Amino acid sequence: MDASRISRALRATLAVLALATATAACGDAGGLRGAGPTATAVSPARLWPELPAASSPAWDYGEAETETVKGVTAPGDDIHKVDPVAVVRAEIARHADTYTADGSPYTGTAAGMAACGRKGTGTGTGAGTAAGTSACPVLKAYYRDLTGDGRDDMALGFRLLPGNGTAVRVYTFQRHRLVQIMANDDAVTAVELAGRAVIIRSPSQIPGYEYRTQWTWDADQKAMLLTRDEFLRTGKPKRLPTPLPASSASAR
Repeated sequence: MDASRISRALRATLAVLALATATAACGDAGGLRGAGPTATAVSPARLWPELPAASSPAWDYGEAETETVKGVTAPGDDIHKVDPVAVVRAEIARHADTYTADGSPYTGTAAGMAACGRKGTGTGTGAGTAAGTSACPVLKAYYRDLTGDGRDDMALGFRLLPGNGTAVRVYTFQRHRLVQIMANDDAVTAVELAGRAVIIRSPSQIPGYEYRTQWTWDADQKAMLLTRDEFLRTGKPKRLPTPLPASSASAR
């Protein structure tokens, strides 16, 4: 049973207990009450059992891929003393085909790095969503123990320019080396830290829905893995205006 079903079952159990408590508090004489008919449990039905076993892994989400950040260190492996701008510059240097080569998709990010550290610009403003702007594309860094070793790790973001994408990264120190343990590039609505997980919310083309992915530390892989990928409803979609009849439109 997956975590979402366990969560739903737990919420249902708590709701029943809360209802029973509220009823007792109102002076009910007691006794068990039926909660209505319960749906019969049905085991999963396996489709196409004759299919041969897959000969290759499923589509790669980039999980379990880590990178050592060369040239960036901190006294005592204190990640709070790591310069986020230096980390992004190191990534740009490692991946010239993405940021600086002819025809690369995010040349605006590399160009925008020239503004980082200038007086009055700084990082974390979130401004600068088009190539050629003077704002630093590096966003504010956040710190939390995401690996469970008792030391803070760094969640870092920067804008992917031109366009509206955001790069989300997580870094930790492993054996005195700064290591990138999570990387995700996407159109992003919001990023959240929940416990030891990173949750990324992305817009959908369907109004009223969004994509939500969760990345969680895996001690065996020494990386944050994609542990949940959901497509969720966020609210009532906006109704598009009803088109006018052809006769009314022509009369205007």
